[in-house]
Amino acid sequence: MTTTPTTPRGRVNTTAILAIVLVSYFMIILDNSIIFTGLPRIQAELGFDELGLSWATNAYTLVFGGFLLLGARSGDLRGRRRMFIIGLVIFAAASLLITAAPYGWWMITARALQGFGGALIAPLSLSLLTTNFAEGPARIRAVSYYGATAGIGAAAGMVVGGALAEYVSWRAGFFINVPIGIVLIVATFKCVPETAREPGSFDLTGAILSTLGVGAIVLGVINSADFGWDAPSAYIALIVGIILVTALIVNEKRAAQPIMPLTLFQSRQRSGAYLGRFLFGGFMMSYFYFLTQFLQGVYHFTAFEAGAAFLPMTLASFATAVNVPRLTRHIPSPALLSIGFGLLTAGIGWLSLVRPDTPYLVGVALPLLVYGIGQGLAIGPLTGAGVAGATGQLAGAASGMINTAQQLGGTVGIAALVSITTGSGAPLAQQVATAFTGGTILAAIALVITLVLIIPGERASRRGQHAESPARAPEPTGTSS
Repeated sequence: MTTTPTTPRGRVNTTAILAIVLVSYFMIILDNSIIFTGLPRIQAELGFDELGLSWATNAYTLVFGGFLLLGARSGDLRGRRRMFIIGLVIFAAASLLITAAPYGWWMITARALQGFGGALIAPLSLSLLTTNFAEGPARIRAVSYYGATAGIGAAAGMVVGGALAEYVSWRAGFFINVPIGIVLIVATFKCVPETAREPGSFDLTGAILSTLGVGAIVLGVINSADFGWDAPSAYIALIVGIILVTALIVNEKRAAQPIMPLTLFQSRQRSGAYLGRFLFGGFMMSYFYFLTQFLQGVYHFTAFEAGAAFLPMTLASFATAVNVPRLTRHIPSPALLSIGFGLLTAGIGWLSLVRPDTPYLVGVALPLLVYGIGQGLAIGPLTGAGVAGATGQLAGAASGMINTAQQLGGTVGIAALVSITTGSGAPLAQQVATAFTGGTILAAIALVITLVLIIPGERASRRGQHAESPARAPEPTGTSS
């Protein structure tokens, strides 16, 4: 049976819901990047070796990516508000544990727990938007802000993490999640209505296969970065992951209520959006990772200076993203997405020319500005394409796929480029330039996918809606004159 909303009847405060969703999503994205600039101090204080230090970030990535589809489905069956709040509680509690971490194993365990909380928050926050904002200008605006938060949060994490690591402590970057989480929990109770629970049973087989399959792929990619692609721990995990994901697809064809409905991929628009989001995650996280290495290792910037160096991108992305809803009144979203990916390709391509003697303004700041404008134009329409036409159970699954695609893309992108560049034995500056060349290729492929899949899929969807309109129109009554 379904349940009725638990909040009083009346007008829903969509402004408050949007604020809660954006702040919560910003918090988890921030935490995914805030750790980068603090890694040297974390290593010194907790006594990590290189492998252990990598797991300070990988533990979060592994659990977050593995449980995203499960997190999305849990909201369909147990109520999205309820599971969203549970995610906030787990995330805030794990952040407090990280703040107090006396040993490396403690921090790694708490980071894994934090990843599980994030795996609930990320897809459910987007599901709450699609539930409370009807398709049209209001949803376009909300999804544009949500999409922009992904890039802005990652860039802000570099700035905030660098400042806190430099002048306070790396622990402060995690502690700030605690008061923010408490405020979000209270605000969610007061302002967000509960969604109706879907009837039926939980797809336990699908949940296990999706969690273990995606987790094994992430683990294999992580190990490839640490030990090389020919390491048994890398390719065995990848093979196991591929087998489990294949079994998941077979299971989803027969499941009464699948955790990943295959009908989700019948839309070319949505399928293209997931591929685009995968590639976006790959070049976005890679350029954060490698540019941070370049700024600190070649330019010899401090942690704070390295974080502040991303400000041109952050400001440009925010200024552009907030104007996307206005731009869509004159330019179709797919066109904005194409322009955005074109600028992203140009921005990363420009960064690939960076050398040790390249001035920051010309070699980093200006390409970051171009990149930021492109990101602001692209990420909102890309997110919107991923949930286009998805209602009911598909809304939760679509939200899960968007976040899973980006998380997998970020993990695969960094691992692949790290393996290619570090194995070359070239100086750091040359490794970074090579990595940005790889990122340029990923961005260019995303542009092609937009032109080949997303734009034609969006046009087909519009034609289908127009064709259905007469059938839904009421029959005329009375006699004609």
